[in-house]
Amino acid sequence: MNILVTGGAGFIGSNLCEKLICAGEKIICIDNFNDYYNPKIKEENLRNLEGRANFILYRMDILDREKLKEVFNKHSFDMVIHLAARAGVRPSISNASLYEAVNVQGTINILECCRKYGIGKLIFASSSSVYGGNKKIPFSEDDIVDRPISPYAATKKAGELICYTYSHLFNISVYCYRFFTVYGPRQRPEMAIYKFTKLITEEKPIEIFGDGTSSRDYTYVEDIVDVIASNLENVKGYEIINLGNSNPVKVTELIKFIEKAANKKAQVEYGRVQAGDVPVTYADILKAKKMLKYNPKTRIEEGINKFTAWYTETRKSGKLF
Repeated sequence: MNILVTGGAGFIGSNLCEKLICAGEKIICIDNFNDYYNPKIKEENLRNLEGRANFILYRMDILDREKLKEVFNKHSFDMVIHLAARAGVRPSISNASLYEAVNVQGTINILECCRKYGIGKLIFASSSSVYGGNKKIPFSEDDIVDRPISPYAATKKAGELICYTYSHLFNISVYCYRFFTVYGPRQRPEMAIYKFTKLITEEKPIEIFGDGTSSRDYTYVEDIVDVIASNLENVKGYEIINLGNSNPVKVTELIKFIEKAANKKAQVEYGRVQAGDVPVTYADILKAKKMLKYNPKTRIEEGINKFTAWYTETRKSGKLF
């Protein structure tokens, strides 16, 4: 298939592009290499892809409607995997307008092109953040998510809604995947596992926001890209589907796993809970198991070992920026 992947140079995007190319798909990738983190990291993410016959990269922004039209005019896409977004809960609080522009208007721009060029299938990357401070656990797709506690979460919920509207009006099949704290090789450097691993390895203090009892449903990137890649043909109608590990891990436990993998002791400092943070994320994945045959295989200990090994090797090679 000809597949457009937006945000394809990022963490999940680059891993997914590699998976799909190995499966024989032709990938057209859009990424604007913005400065949310060092753009050289994204350049490195695509090092093994650029130059391949079935991979084309466009360095552009999804807010540029004219360039989007040129790309859709040039290629006949079978489907779109829309991963491009401004990520991060805390930065969205200080720059809500940017998050609204990229995550909402950018999604509308992609959907408009799907409508105009007759693209009948789209995958939208949503987030567990839409559940906000949901008291009911585990989080189910049927839960009411009308109270997001960060602009980022609000934009992801808005993205789901606009996807439903286009699906209803224009017969575009859309699967909205709610990702739960995806981690693994190429993870963004500001995320907890990467940041903690870096600081523990360098024997520097790490700051925990709160008392360390908050927990996250960490999901290994390979499990995510496997289920996406194996269900491209199954995207029919409109669905919201959790993709998590269904096994929340406390911050204190996470640090112990990293300490063991890095063979170093953490220096822990405690700070105040940050605005926008939630106490727990916990995915109910029964729907994904039933519809997608989803079966996350990577336990947190194994995933941390794999990430730490990648981090150590990449650091030695001088490819960390």
